[in-house]
Amino acid sequence: MIPKSVLCAAAILLVAPMSARAEDKETVSPSALHAKIDYCKTCHGVSGQGYRGSVPMPRLAGQQPDYIKNQLQAFIEHRRTNPVMNNVAHVLSPPMLQGLADHFQSLNPKPLGGAPHDLVAAGEKIYRDGVGDKVPACASCHGADAKGNGEFPRLAGQLHDYVFRKLTNWDRERGQDKNKPDTSAIMEPITHDLTEAQIKAVAAYLSYVE
Repeated sequence: MIPKSVLCAAAILLVAPMSARAEDKETVSPSALHAKIDYCKTCHGVSGQGYRGSVPMPRLAGQQPDYIKNQLQAFIEHRRTNPVMNNVAHVLSPPMLQGLADHFQSLNPKPLGGAPHDLVAAGEKIYRDGVGDKVPACASCHGADAKGNGEFPRLAGQLHDYVFRKLTNWDRERGQDKNKPDTSAIMEPITHDLTEAQIKAVAAYLSYVE
């Protein structure tokens, strides 16, 4: 007679691979993804171009997939605070996160613009050259074309009022769990070393970059 302990161990070995295979095969249906994309349009606008309502909603179009997934995970883990997005993100499965990230990266509508044109030149200089010894060139992480790389986000075409709001409130929203820092930690000292006028200029420049 086979000992009960051996049978239990064998059962565990059989179940574990089956569970792993089930997770590997976990997918999101096209209809479910489409429904979630339609839901995202409510705030983020048609084709993920951003939207100006009572508060500016960010452009997601053309965004780096790794950045989108990282930020949604930050909302899930409350490393980044936003009451709406905290609730939206925590129900998203890993395949849905990937599906949304891939979808938004594939979009590239023209920027909404709307920033003061007289700030653009100054903003471009800050973006490309930085400010003195304290603020490095934005292009060093976000790319010369401002389209980002990996977890460094695309900034090209982002709503200028959204960029201003985020950079002037950075440490009240990002990096809320000091034990789980991510690439957003790089920005915290930079946001403190930029004046509001400089932030407005950079935001204006980025809002017209395609």
